This record gives sequence, C-alpha cells and structure tokens, in this order.
Amino acid sequence: MTVVHYDMKNFHILSKLKNFHQVVLLSLIFIFLVSDSAGQKYDPFNFYSSQIQDSLEISTLSGWEKQRYEIQQAMQSVMGQLPSSEPLKKESLRYLDTMENSTYVRYRIQFQACEDETVKALLYFPKRASVHGKTPAILALHPTGELGKRIVDGDGLPNRAYARELAERGYIVIAPDYPGFGELSDFNFAESRYASGTMAGIFYHRRCVDLLETFAEVDANRIGVIGHSLGGHNAMFLAAFDTRIKVIISSCGWTPFEYYDIGPAAFERYGGRLGPWAQDKYMPRLRDTFKLDGQKIPFDFPEIIALFAPRPFFSNSPLNDANFDVGGVKKGIIEAGKVYSFLEAAEQLEVRYPDAEHDFPTPVRKEAYEFIDRHFNYVPSPHILE
Repeated sequence: MTVVHYDMKNFHILSKLKNFHQVVLLSLIFIFLVSDSAGQKYDPFNFYSSQIQDSLEISTLSGWEKQRYEIQQAMQSVMGQLPSSEPLKKESLRYLDTMENSTYVRYRIQFQACEDETVKALLYFPKRASVHGKTPAILALHPTGELGKRIVDGDGLPNRAYARELAERGYIVIAPDYPGFGELSDFNFAESRYASGTMAGIFYHRRCVDLLETFAEVDANRIGVIGHSLGGHNAMFLAAFDTRIKVIISSCGWTPFEYYDIGPAAFERYGGRLGPWAQDKYMPRLRDTFKLDGQKIPFDFPEIIALFAPRPFFSNSPLNDANFDVGGVKKGIIEAGKVYSFLEAAEQLEVRYPDAEHDFPTPVRKEAYEFIDRHFNYVPSPHILE
C-alpha cells in the first residue's frame, strides 16, 4: 500500500491560483492553521482517497484541509462546478397560498434562485416564539416522488412527514422541490446551465439557506438539513459545500459506490450498476465521462461524510435497505470516523441500524429530531409522534 504524506512542504494549492488576492487570502489561512496547531499534536491516520485509489497519511490540520479541498474538487468534476451567486433578491419572494393550524403557519412560496430560475417550496413558521428572539431552522429535502415537497408535508408514504413534524416541534422549516419533481417537474435538464441535476439541487438548496438568513426570526448559527433517500444524499451533498449547515440528518441516503447493487433487471435498464446515479436528474457525467466505472469515480460517500467533521451527522441506515447496503454503511462510517476522531469530535457521529427496509421508522425519526434538539441546545414544543 502506498502512503502519501501531505504537509506544508508539498501543499500546492497556492501554485494553482492566478489571482493575487486569492494567494494572499489562502496564505493567511495557511499561516493561521500552522499557528493554531503549533501547540497541539495530532495522531496521524491513514485515509482512503478515491482520487488515487489508495490511502494517504494525514498528520496535520493543514494536511486535512488540503484533502478537503481535493474532495470538493473531485465532487465538482462529476457534478459540475458550483455556481457563484449574487445576494438573494428578497423582493422576488412570493407567498402563493397559506395554511394555518394550532402550531404553525405554512406558506407555499417561490423565489428567484437567479435570473430565470425559480425555487418552489413550502415554508413553515411556528406560532411559538423563541425566548431569545431567534429560532433554529431546518431544510427538509424530499425523497423521490412526483409529489416532491408535498411528501415531507405528509402526502404519499408514511414516515416521510419530517417537514411538518419539525414545524410542529417549533422549528422554522423550508421544504423545496428538487428539480424534476413537484412544481419543478418540467425542469429541462438538457438545457439547464448545470452539468447535473445534483448540482442544480445543491445550488437551489443553498439559495434556501440564503432565504432563511433574510428572516429576522431565524438563528443563522442554527440551520440544519434532513432528508430521506433522494433527500438523504441531497442533504449530504449540500452540507459538503455549505458550512452554514450545522447539523446533518440522512435517512437511507448513502452507501459506498462499490456496495451499490441494483439487481439484473435494473442493471440492464440503466446500463450498469451505477446507471441510476448517472441519470440526467442526478450525475450524467458518471455515464458520459466516467463510463460507469466505479474505479474511476474520484469521490465516495465516506469522503463526503468526512467533509462534515466536526459538525454533527446522524445516519438512519436500516438493516434491510435494498437501495443502500448496510454493510457498506458500516465500513464507510469507520473510514469517515477517522476524521471525526482526528478532530476530537467522535461523539458528533451517530448511526442507527433499525430492523427495517427503505424507511424512516418513527422511533429512529424521533431520535433524529432529538439529535437536532441536543446539538442546537433547543427545547422543542411538546409533540409526541404517533
């Protein structure tokens, strides 16, 4: 096994930058990292890199920062570049209709992500007012289904109404449609400016965070994300690029690519075991550029989870999930856990393995909500899941 050492001597990011201001800024960051860690010793560890298909040794904070940068770049090589964004135009926000009950007000809204692109979402404001004037907020990302955001409001399959339930607990919640579903069912992937539906989703979800930050009621330091299935890995993709997300909940959202087994019929339909990931609404470069070859994909889910550290991450990974093999989860969480341990945050990483199929059972959902409460130091409104 080849072990690659990363330290400041071969930290080559600066050599890639042509903009003087970028060089100065990153130089200051590197100086801070060196000075910050000068008095602290870290136990080196080996971390698997999909880019080199081998392990490398991490022994310094700067070494891990270098690898974080490489993982994000690798993700963008598959998903496309994350677009830059202008300040959100709050005046583009439109309230389309309203529903009110005893615990919250729910609005159906739309707003401009950028010129000619509109995000459609449900927005929940609890009637309970925070004693400190600020309330934590959650992005609730829906699973696969034509109903889109309506699924997390309680339509469709049971055990998916986490947007509504979190609003009942007193959280401000926004639940957007993913491109291709709900009110975005007519999204044209072929003509969009994004290299993948995945990156379109990441950008729209980031704009939801931007919108939340415009509300005086939202505590911008306590914004989290939750999702099941499609929403589960979209929650992870968002958090990989947006550190404003402070708590991440993924239900049935991941397993390493090598553990993805779709069965012979689906294998034939999609042209390979990674074919479902390579649809236009997800990451077509896996098909067009990487030829559905798992050995060529330059990132994997354990690396994505490592990007979260030291932020709290909770995974619901049922024992009988036919979509995301639990054996891969158990292997992957050990790999990602190395980074959490390195950053002295091992307690921030939790996984549940319920005896269930591709589902978000009530007991585990309740634990996920309590995980958010605990890390946001938040006492929820009294609400008992049936």
